[in-house]
Amino acid sequence: MSPNKMKKGRIRRKVNIFFIFLVSASLAWLVSQLSEDYTQGTSFDLVYINIPDTLRLNKASKDNIDVRLRASGFQFLGFNFRRKQIAIDLSKLNRRGTRYYIPQSDYRRQIQNQLTASMTLLEADRDTLFFEFYKVFKREVPVQSDVTINLGQNFLLEEEVSLIPNSVVLMGPREEIEAVNFINTANLELSDITSDFVSQVALTRPEALQNTTYSIDSVEISGRVFRFSEKIIDIPIRVINLPEGTAIRTFPDAVSVLCKGKIDKLKDLNTADFEVIGDYDKVSKSRQMLELKLTTIPDIIHSAKLLESEVEFILKRE
Repeated sequence: MSPNKMKKGRIRRKVNIFFIFLVSASLAWLVSQLSEDYTQGTSFDLVYINIPDTLRLNKASKDNIDVRLRASGFQFLGFNFRRKQIAIDLSKLNRRGTRYYIPQSDYRRQIQNQLTASMTLLEADRDTLFFEFYKVFKREVPVQSDVTINLGQNFLLEEEVSLIPNSVVLMGPREEIEAVNFINTANLELSDITSDFVSQVALTRPEALQNTTYSIDSVEISGRVFRFSEKIIDIPIRVINLPEGTAIRTFPDAVSVLCKGKIDKLKDLNTADFEVIGDYDKVSKSRQMLELKLTTIPDIIHSAKLLESEVEFILKRE
C-alpha cells in the first residue's frame, strides 16, 4: 500500500471516530434534555362514555380541550406523534331545563385522574361542557330473509327456513323507528345445498335510520334438507254441485297425482289420503271440460301435484 493511501485511510478513520463521538454526545444531550420537566400547553381529544341508556348524544360543545401540563420532554414528544384521548364520564350529568352539562371542576378532575403520576395538570379550559341529546325509543320489528337457497338435484327443504332470532329491537329517535315495519337480512345465495345448513347473515340498515342502533347485527339462518323420491298414485274424481236428477261420468274416472317426499313416507300412501274435486258449477257452456282441484294432501309428504288439470265428461239423466 502506498504512503498516500495509508495517510488517507488514517484520516478517514479519524473522521468516522469524530462523527461517532459527535452523534453519541448529541444523543446524550438530547436524552438529558428530554428527561427534564417542562411546562407546556397541549390538546387532548375528548371521548364521551357511559351515556345513559335512554339518551343518545347528538352534539357536544367540545371535541377537544386545551390544557397546560408539567411533564417530561419525552411525554410532550409523544403527544406530537399521537394525541392523547381523555374519557369523559357522562353517567352523572347535570341538567338545567332541557340542557345537560358538566362543570369545569368535574371534567378537570376526570382529566387529572387519567394522567400518569409524573404529569401535573396546571390549567384547563374553564368552559362548561354542554351536550345535546335526543331521547331513545325502542321498537321490536320482524326480520325478513333475503337469502336465496339453491338446492342440489333431488333435494328439498324439510320445513321452512329458520331465522334465529326472528326479530330485532330498534333503538333510536321516535320518528325514525316508527317508519320501519321490518328489517331485511343482507342478500345471500347458498348454492347446491345437499345437507342441513347453518349460516350467519348480517342485517341491512336502511338509509333513513341514521341515528338508530340495533339490538343485534346478524341472525342465524338454518334449514333441514333431505333427498326426495317420487311416486305417482291414481285418485278417483269426486264431482260436486251436480244438477238434481243427473249423474256424471268422467274420462278418465281417476287422475294421476305426482307425490314428492321421503322414501319411507311415500311407501305408506294410499288413495284415501287424497281427494280430487271437480266442481260442475265451474263448467263453461262454451267448453265442456271439468276442471280438477286437489283439495286434500297428507301431511307426511312434501308436495303433490295433479298431472291432469281437467277431464272430459258425460252428463246423464237418472
